[in-house]
Amino acid sequence: MIAATYTQGGAFEVIDLPRPSIANDEILLRVEAASICGTDLKIIRHGHQKLAPGQRIILGHEFAGTIEEVGNSVEGFEIGQRIGVAPNWGCGKCCACRRQMANYCLNFHAFGINVDGAHAEWIRIPGNVIIQHNLEPLPDSVSWNEISLAEPLSCVIAGLKAADLEAGDSILIYGMGPMGLLHVMASAAAGARTIIGVDPKVDRLERAKRLGATHTILTGKESVPEAVMQWSEGLGVDAVVTATPVPEIVSEALNLLGTFGRLCLFAGLPANSRHVPLDANRIHYRSLSIVGTTGGANHDYREAVRLIASNRIDVKQIVSHYFPLNQLVKAYESALSGGATKVVLTRAG
Repeated sequence: MIAATYTQGGAFEVIDLPRPSIANDEILLRVEAASICGTDLKIIRHGHQKLAPGQRIILGHEFAGTIEEVGNSVEGFEIGQRIGVAPNWGCGKCCACRRQMANYCLNFHAFGINVDGAHAEWIRIPGNVIIQHNLEPLPDSVSWNEISLAEPLSCVIAGLKAADLEAGDSILIYGMGPMGLLHVMASAAAGARTIIGVDPKVDRLERAKRLGATHTILTGKESVPEAVMQWSEGLGVDAVVTATPVPEIVSEALNLLGTFGRLCLFAGLPANSRHVPLDANRIHYRSLSIVGTTGGANHDYREAVRLIASNRIDVKQIVSHYFPLNQLVKAYESALSGGATKVVLTRAG
């Protein structure tokens, strides 16, 4: 089978590999659709701390597919069933796992991170993934291309929950890439009154307006603090999400929050710039909250599937390119070029 691979300390390659075989407690899934995430691109450029030197993995953690084989000891699943997959699973014992939030397990595993992922024709689903309820049966009404985007939407859902976004709130979102655009749509679906998108690119801001942003700010041309304070009559906003890894915006974001405001640090920062100055007195006197999120839990994934299936969020709006799986090289070239919003891979033939 064709597969997009990365070797730690080595290179990205699209190669032919044998079709995976499964154990009695496992499932073989035929990949119907998968999308390329910014994390896939980061791994290609910088590797990943979960990988051992020389370890080769198949990339891809945003996917859905059809069950092709079921191990003899697996119950509750059958051949031909349509399945979406939450990609992170944990040790099953720590405080994060006990809260059913394996994405925070210190010993987590994830498809496409340290276990073979879905940028291939088939993917092996280990027994622990089945036991921890990562598999979500899908209704026939939902297209494969949509469900391949349930995982990134689940991360956004987790971020907005952490930011305690409520109907009628105002929210500012830094970065109108795929994740920022999903934040715009999810904020609109949650009933946010004011949704402000911030980005240095005009085309991204125009798309944000089409997807639900009530205001946009073009950085480099406009002052974010001045615009926000003008629109909010000096009160600031209820929530801010940083969906771009720019250290300088963290301090700025804190100063844009009104009383009881919440700042969600959604995008991680580069290791050499992760320490940023914060106004502790502003946090103290305005009762501000700062939260961070990474990934989504299984319950966030299930909520994402429900939102997509009910047509409350049209995730297809963030897709710029579709490629069949047999064009993995072209798909990754498009994603790595920086000119694509979101690239989705579909099963060929």
